[in-house]
Amino acid sequence: MYDHCRDASLNAMNPNIHKSICIIGSGAAGLITAYTLIQDGFTKVHILTQDSCPGGVWEYNKVYSGVFINNVYGDYRFSSMQMPRHPDRKPNDTRLSAEDMLFYMEKFADTLLKDRICYNTQVVKVRRAKPPYIIQPPNWIVTIKDKDGVRDLGFDRVVLCTGVRRVLCGARTYLLSHCLLGMPRGAHSAPIRRGGSQARGFRGPVVHSSDFRMRLDDVLSAVRPVTDDNPGSVVVIGGGKSAQDIAAYLAHEGRQRNVSMIFEKTDAFVASSAHIPDWIRKSRLIGILSPHIDIKTGYERFLHKTWLGGKLVRSTFSHIQEHSYKAFHIPLESPLRRAQDIFWSLRVNDEVQRRNNGFHALANEGKIGIIAPARAVAFGEDGHSIVLSDGSIVRADAIVLATGYKSSWTKIFDEETMNEVGLGKYPPQYVTEVAHSREWQYTSLKNPPTTHPGSRQWSSCIYRGIVPAKNILERDLAINGAVFSTNNGFVFETTAHWISSYFLGDSFLEIPRSPKVAIEVTERATAWLRRRYPDMLHWTNESHCADIAFWSWPQYADDLLEDMGLTSGPARTGGNWLTWPFKVIDIMSISSLGWERQMKRMETV
Repeated sequence: MYDHCRDASLNAMNPNIHKSICIIGSGAAGLITAYTLIQDGFTKVHILTQDSCPGGVWEYNKVYSGVFINNVYGDYRFSSMQMPRHPDRKPNDTRLSAEDMLFYMEKFADTLLKDRICYNTQVVKVRRAKPPYIIQPPNWIVTIKDKDGVRDLGFDRVVLCTGVRRVLCGARTYLLSHCLLGMPRGAHSAPIRRGGSQARGFRGPVVHSSDFRMRLDDVLSAVRPVTDDNPGSVVVIGGGKSAQDIAAYLAHEGRQRNVSMIFEKTDAFVASSAHIPDWIRKSRLIGILSPHIDIKTGYERFLHKTWLGGKLVRSTFSHIQEHSYKAFHIPLESPLRRAQDIFWSLRVNDEVQRRNNGFHALANEGKIGIIAPARAVAFGEDGHSIVLSDGSIVRADAIVLATGYKSSWTKIFDEETMNEVGLGKYPPQYVTEVAHSREWQYTSLKNPPTTHPGSRQWSSCIYRGIVPAKNILERDLAINGAVFSTNNGFVFETTAHWISSYFLGDSFLEIPRSPKVAIEVTERATAWLRRRYPDMLHWTNESHCADIAFWSWPQYADDLLEDMGLTSGPARTGGNWLTWPFKVIDIMSISSLGWERQMKRMETV
């Protein structure tokens, strides 16, 4: 372990360390970003969060028992702190639960970021300082609302770690017009009026999945246990992980409510009847089986540019998906097989091993009713039902909408600021998919699914998923937590070091020399994502998926390390020419990034 204090003192002559930094969000990305900046010597680092405790999506008011994360216990952590064992954790449980994650986030914040976090502080607006100036202004004016009222704070740097924005339950008009009625994200429609017959007619609670924990009592009051003379029914709309977790929670854990799920397609999953060895789960193997924007190794060239390699890749993913169905005893005719393809999709969950109280087991046993393929289109006239697209009616005394999230940026930035710094969505300026149509003729990408019309929409232009390309030379705005991957701990921590070097002005950090070049590089990446995930981009939003490194997160992390001029790939994680794809990637392999970056600075002096 290297001496953080020594490294911070070596940066003391850098004037940038005295610039004030506002980190918005206290989830995993916000915490590791703050910690890394502080270790690098930044003296004015503040985290603002509207939550009452750290954790982000795993914050206390959002967590309920029985929710498991797509990681094995101990995987989702940072190199600066081991994951302490939750006192209620069973010794033989290999899954990482939401309660484990909350426990870790609270311990991390209390131990390493004490007095750095302003809780119960809502960020209302973020904008550039505008003339005329009485004194030299900061770059950003952040309007906050806390116990003392609404006021403005000035900061030199802002880091967005806000993830997705919750759609509040009170906004029933939005929920009904865009979620219940199945309108695609971003589509324009005539919203149902609050006084409209459909909104007025339903008598039970309508709860968004993000508010499920806080409104759980409302749901349990509206729907009695199955043993009651008049139990009622909960309908969960959506087929994603949140929908599955909520349905399983209500059907099990002693609650035993009548629960039904309505979806057109559900999330895929990977699982095994036995423990998956670390050389598969934690290595580069799955990463190199998934094509990346740039092919750099002989293994990848074989897998994605030869006929045999392409066949091997696709058959491997197909085998994994079929093996997962068999491990969970999913019948061939089951609607649970109406799932995404794990090769082409981002909607894939890691279930590790079969659990008797898990969603799939409960659905197989008939304790969760599955209505699929189906789409809810209206409330029933009796006030206790939902009408489906085929005209059939489903009893509902409470509704949970697990239908996605919106970008968190549109809430805190006005349109003028979004466009000024480049956080909005734009049509391609320099690069089109046609320009790269021959570049990615990978054999592993043959016969793709039909492109969803929504995937052709304009997209954000965030370089590396970290900095708005238009703002690349300003060095006063960055993002962490907006790259969608299957190893958030590793990606967030590597990104935090990249951001710190960016704010320090490190000469060894390789970034585009102009906004135009940054835009060109980012538009090429967007064209690649449309090629790689033709049926998925309509499902994403920019504050959550500014870039995507799902299975290929090791390659993405290598790209960031190479930007910083640091050791990457097998040279960092070990192995020879034959074995490197199977070497376990441990979070401790990046524990010395602060020291390595300091050595780079000393080389340039």
